[in-house]
Amino acid sequence: MAANGKDTTGPTQPVVAALDAVSVRRYTTGQVILDDIDWTVRSGEHWALLGANGAGKTTMLRLIGALMHPTTGSVEVLGHRLGRVDMRELRAHIGLVSSAQKVPQDATAHTIVLTGHTGTVQPLWRKYDDEVRERAHALLAELEIKELADRAFGVCSGGQRARILVARALMADPSLLLLDEPFNALDLPSREDLIDAMHRLATIRTSLATITVTHHLEELSPAIGHVLLLKEGRVLTAGPAGDVLTAERMSECFGRPIEVSRHEGRWLARSGRR
Repeated sequence: MAANGKDTTGPTQPVVAALDAVSVRRYTTGQVILDDIDWTVRSGEHWALLGANGAGKTTMLRLIGALMHPTTGSVEVLGHRLGRVDMRELRAHIGLVSSAQKVPQDATAHTIVLTGHTGTVQPLWRKYDDEVRERAHALLAELEIKELADRAFGVCSGGQRARILVARALMADPSLLLLDEPFNALDLPSREDLIDAMHRLATIRTSLATITVTHHLEELSPAIGHVLLLKEGRVLTAGPAGDVLTAERMSECFGRPIEVSRHEGRWLARSGRR
């Protein structure tokens, strides 16, 4: 993997997402949001996308999630080039988890997961046969929250809600799962439960690729093997986590001295200032 995110390792696993010379500019002002981005994500890879606020992380995720088009360059997701495919149909094969997702607070966890089958906010009951309903129960069990099946989403804890949304995203059996700040506002136990769940998923679903946007290294599952650092809309560096998550690179990315350490597969960053 080259420093700019371009895959130079030769063919291994199938490509699930590829950005080639991608730039995004704000139409009204011409402001550059992303500039000349190259990035390749392959089946079974687990990436973290890191950068300061305003670096362009959300825009990157929106491109790969088939929610917007680039201004220039090309984006291919699951073998389809944006602009040459029905975006709505493509999104049905991409899992998305976001702390900002809108779901009915009074719906049960099982119902929330069912809506992942139809990609709708409200349930479409006629679309859910016995097989689909059983699959929703199986996913709740896979995320170790089967006891929440009949509990209203709104009364679940933050960590439980996050895992319910992961189960919902998996209803489409996606090859690519996008997680946009899934740890936002979680307390420590809830954070650790979600990290453990993501680690288990990586072990069980060996072909699933994930991209996680976060601000904190301690939120990275041990399954995260690759990292892209984004600074002011450009790829600062991308590649294996051990090569990217260094004090030098992190300090350059965030504009202040940062110390980085790793213990039993978990990362920690702290200010290098005394």
